[in-house]
Amino acid sequence: MPRNIPIGNGNMLIAFDDNYCMREFFYPYVGEENHTNGNSFMTGIWCDGIFHWIDSSWDIQLNYLDDSLVTDICLKKENFPIELKIHDCVDFHENIYLKKVSVNNTSPKDHDVRIFFTQDFNILGNEIADTALYRPDKEVLVHYKKDRYFLINLFHEGRYGIKEFAIGSKGKNDLQGTYMDALDGVLSCNPIEQGTVDSVTGIKLKVGSGEEISFFYYICAGKDWEEVCKLNSIIVDKNPEELLVRTKNYWDLWVNKEDLPLDLLPEKISWLYKKSLLILRTQIDNRGGILAANDSDGMQYNRDTYSYVWPRDGALVAHALDRASYPVLSSSFYNFCSDVICSEGYLAHKYTPSKNIGSSWHPWITNGMRQLPIQEDETALVVWAIGKHFKKYRDIEFIKPLYKRLIKNSAEFMCRFIDPDTNLPRESYDLWEERLGVHSFTVASVYGGLMEASNFTRLFGEKDLAEKYKNTAETMKAAFIRHMYIESEGYFARMARFKDGELIYLDKTKDSSLYSLFAFGMFSPSDKMIESSIRVIMDRLWINTPIGGIARYEDDPYYRISEDTTGNPWIITTLWMAFYYIEVGNKEKSLELLNWVCERALPSGVLSEQINPHTNEPVSVSPLTWSHATFIETVQRYMEKFIK
Repeated sequence: MPRNIPIGNGNMLIAFDDNYCMREFFYPYVGEENHTNGNSFMTGIWCDGIFHWIDSSWDIQLNYLDDSLVTDICLKKENFPIELKIHDCVDFHENIYLKKVSVNNTSPKDHDVRIFFTQDFNILGNEIADTALYRPDKEVLVHYKKDRYFLINLFHEGRYGIKEFAIGSKGKNDLQGTYMDALDGVLSCNPIEQGTVDSVTGIKLKVGSGEEISFFYYICAGKDWEEVCKLNSIIVDKNPEELLVRTKNYWDLWVNKEDLPLDLLPEKISWLYKKSLLILRTQIDNRGGILAANDSDGMQYNRDTYSYVWPRDGALVAHALDRASYPVLSSSFYNFCSDVICSEGYLAHKYTPSKNIGSSWHPWITNGMRQLPIQEDETALVVWAIGKHFKKYRDIEFIKPLYKRLIKNSAEFMCRFIDPDTNLPRESYDLWEERLGVHSFTVASVYGGLMEASNFTRLFGEKDLAEKYKNTAETMKAAFIRHMYIESEGYFARMARFKDGELIYLDKTKDSSLYSLFAFGMFSPSDKMIESSIRVIMDRLWINTPIGGIARYEDDPYYRISEDTTGNPWIITTLWMAFYYIEVGNKEKSLELLNWVCERALPSGVLSEQINPHTNEPVSVSPLTWSHATFIETVQRYMEKFIK
């Protein structure tokens, strides 16, 4: 189920599904320590003895206020007299989640209304040894475990405090959960429970005919009782409305800081460009980690999530941020990579946002042969992206500490990791993380990384190294053409395998990642081999349904919806083709593909990883950070090419 509405501040990330249930609550890192573990924080409403949970039977409109990370939610139900308008935000500075609820009586009579919110924490990602309690001195609920505390409170008509609550066990002795206590509109006020626990908060309102009443609900996150109390005091001192307004103003300023000619683009494209910048920011941790996605439903596929920092994804996202003039965020990522790179000069498969090596399925040994469990393009693309960053910003003081540890260290590794018998990179895993071999995408990435390393070493006066890196790259390019271009069919193979310098396998599967051959500088987009390769991709990978779009590669099994198509269309792969058409000056085709992506966005602007080729529904994780970054980069390329 997509995460239609993410909000955050770089320390805290909260995301809602399409039933307006909070499903993700990350703190203090974006992408690490999900304190819901995918559980649903639900909203319920009781009116004159009738109770409803907000679910798919309601008309649920999920959006953001313009140019902000403040939600704009409308909830209504046929033949039900009460409508809810809700604005959620995570304060831009403090670790506070804030919800403003406006209760509107649309009927000609007065109504007794009770609103309920469930808190189903799995603190630190598990349900063991949690405590939930009521503090009468502050009139607040608290959930805690170890050094993670969550304070829940309400504000209505100038008064802070919770009067209606229930705390209990769940999943024990057939107990479904304390949320069941809300069904009759009356909460038990049980003051404490430990173990596997949940809680419910409620508020009673008398809403006159045509009247609208507003109140606030909020959660403060901290490492101890004193910290959450301090945050609660900040809210009391400033009042919740001020925090909501200042957060909206902050994001409005953030997303509009550049004077871009967005008014010269089609309205939908300029709208999604700004939405993508804001949504992208929610997926970036303040310590530099750029998370691939934060959608816990992915656990159902392989018992793990996308909540990791892949250096490749991060490098391409950072490059998009650089093009969009957000160098602070990209620089933080490059520093992250400098901190985690190993002494041998390569980056691991993926990392946690706290800079530990993440889970992996790449082995150190295959068929009795030792190997590095890496995707070499991840190391190369970080160097490539830093090179592009420096060309734009010329921030030599920033580059200086990265030069030896990250740039030269990586370049030396890439040179050592060349097979002397083929002059191509040694085998590593592909960008799709599925195959061991010599991949076109990896060769293009290494070429781009070595050329940028050559530029850096020349600038730093190390001319011999500059020539070494450049010559290694050019020799590799020549070997790549010789071994991997299928002249009879007019495109490059996606992968090759060699033994003792002899080609033993050539993977001729058509793969969209061939865009890398021009994107990272190894070939000109107008090169005849590139032109013919793109034609093959468009011919074989375009999805022949009314939905359209480009599949990753032929017969892609990942989340495959139907055998009737060669795979599902992906946002990034379709935009890669837009890259090409922009570079060769085909404005009409590139605009067509940009509009294709706009038509696949959710009403909130969220872009998924894949699209159902028959229904247009999102498939796999959503939002995917890479999708939004690639859209941003495509729009930047389009403006640079066609809008002067």
